[in-house]
Formats: sequence, structure tokens, C-alpha cells
Amino acid sequence: MTEQTFNVLLYTWIALAVLLVPFQLAVTAPYGRHRSDGWGLQIDNRLGWIVMEIVSPAVFALSMLWEKTPSSKTVWIIFALWLGHYLHRALIYPLRTRTSAKRIPLLIVGFSMAFNAFNGWSNGFYLTAPWADYADGWLCDPRFVFGLVVFASGAAVNIWADNRLINLRKPGEGGYVIPRGGLFEHVSCPNHLGEIIEWTGFAILCWNLPAAAFAVWTAANLGPRAWSHHRWYEQNFSNYPARRKALIPYVL
Repeated sequence: MTEQTFNVLLYTWIALAVLLVPFQLAVTAPYGRHRSDGWGLQIDNRLGWIVMEIVSPAVFALSMLWEKTPSSKTVWIIFALWLGHYLHRALIYPLRTRTSAKRIPLLIVGFSMAFNAFNGWSNGFYLTAPWADYADGWLCDPRFVFGLVVFASGAAVNIWADNRLINLRKPGEGGYVIPRGGLFEHVSCPNHLGEIIEWTGFAILCWNLPAAAFAVWTAANLGPRAWSHHRWYEQNFSNYPARRKALIPYVL
């Protein structure tokens, strides 16, 4: 594949993310608190989550290592960041959640697998493409250093918020309560905010088109979902804090 063809594919992918935002604001993916019937066959929520998330690191590794083993330390560090996020997302997080008896449509799992496969392929492929230049000196570039700080900050927020949500329920408990404490006092979904920050940092430290595309897609997916969560809380809890925003403190 030529660089020009690859770039056209990625610009098209970015445009698709933007075009789908209105649809995602109107139709909320039917899993978790938004689960509904009429979306076909459903499987165990934890199993579905593991299957759809493990695709990304697997495809990323295969596409990066398909033709050659990279010698650049920078490439291996970028790979480690991707792998670290997805090992947590695909294995640690779902195995810790208390979602017994919850289901997820197989259709959503399939769409998510395709989405993760494309993002894993495009990011992994780029790192060893002939036109990519990630010499070890990139580790000292201000973009890499700043992006790494942003990435780590977003990951910390994301993991903290996930832990707070997991611990809202004791083993065997169901139902939902209003999350409290920290960023939850300002936004309904700090976990989504943290992940958007995380992949924005990744795009900065990589400074390439596929990483930027993934950051755009992350915001395009999680922004509308955060808004759906926020409306759900307001509709289901009469005492939900009125000053709390959906995603960005004091703004949105």
C-alpha cells in the first residue's frame, strides 16, 4: 500500500466518525444501562466485552510485526502503551466488573470487533511502514514528552473512574446509584473524559494520521455516550446534581 492510498483511507475514516456523531446522539448503543430488546441475539456482557476488546492489541501486534521486527525503541514504547491500555481494557477491567446476568447484543460485539480491528491495523501498520520515521531521538521530542504526560494523565483518570464505578456495587448487588467524589462531582462520565484525554495524548506523542484518527473516533463515540449516560441519570434520579455536566466540567 502506498502512503497516499493509506492517507486517503484514513481521511475517509475520520470523515465517517464526524458524520456518525448525529446518529450516535440520536441512537444509543443498547448495552449496559441502555440495554434494550430488538437487537438480535445477545451474549454474556463480560464475554462480549473481552472478545471485542482483545481484537485491537492482537491486530495491532500482527500488523506491526507482519513483515519485520522493528529495532526502534520508540516503536516498542508506543506498542507497550497500546498493549498496556488494551490488556487492562480487555482482561482486567471486564473480569473485575460486577455485571452478572447482563447481556450485550452480538451485533454490537461484531461492530466493535470491526472497529477495533481497523484501528489496531492502521496504527500498527503505520509504525513499520516505509514512510514512518521513529528514530530513538523521537523519545526526546517535545511532542512525545508532552503527549506521554497527557496519555498517562488520561489513563489515570479513566482507571480511577472505572474503579469508583466498580466499587459502587458490592458482590451480588445490581442496580445503579449516583456516583460521588472527585471528578464525579463535576461530570457524569469522567471515565469517558479520561479515555478521550488518553488517546489525544497518544495522537500527540505519535504525531501520525492513524493515531489522530483514533483520537477523533474516541471522542465521536464516547462524547455522545457520555451525553446519553447524563440524560439517563437525570431521568432516573430526581436528586441528580443539577450543576453536574455530562463530560467536560462547567462546559458540556
